[in-house]
Amino acid sequence: MTQATFWDGIAPKYAKQPIKDLDAYEQTMERVRDYLSPNDRVVELGCGTGATALKLAPHAAHITGTDISPGMIAQANARLKGGENVSFRIATPDALTDLAGKMDVVTAFNLIHLIPDTEALVAQAATLLKPGGLFITKTPCLAHFNRLLILAIPVMQLLGKAPYIKRLSITELEGAITFESFDIIETGSYPAKPPSRFIVARKR
Repeated sequence: MTQATFWDGIAPKYAKQPIKDLDAYEQTMERVRDYLSPNDRVVELGCGTGATALKLAPHAAHITGTDISPGMIAQANARLKGGENVSFRIATPDALTDLAGKMDVVTAFNLIHLIPDTEALVAQAATLLKPGGLFITKTPCLAHFNRLLILAIPVMQLLGKAPYIKRLSITELEGAITFESFDIIETGSYPAKPPSRFIVARKR
């Protein structure tokens, strides 16, 4: 089963699920909004069903939501009512060549731990940004999670109930981002335990 196939299969159910930790989500959105301006062009990597892109859209000039899953993008397009400064497209980060060097902000929420090559994803984000542009992410750092949950993941994957998941620590995550042409300017954990690490990094 490919990653896209997995997410296609759960897309309708995923679109209906409530946010699990609304307080942590709103904290994250508040911090992101502080970094957006009305002239910003934004691309979201791994936008899923598009809810976050639509929530942030009033604070930017335009947001392009991207995802590898056609099913997720179908759900995202179904949320559009017309007139929003948001568009959605099926694409891997390395396929966004038309956006290279044009973005003011790249976001990736709950995505990096689902990608086998962290450094490649960060490099692709850097390629999309203008010099001085921002990479804003939030990532569950599973190396700090309950050990029993970690042990259950391979079983869930064998049953087709979980995608690829990488056990990143906060140190590993921040090291991968600073290695690829970025300087971290803000961090936080929302929630703090188990940590989902919020990072804002500026392209050098």
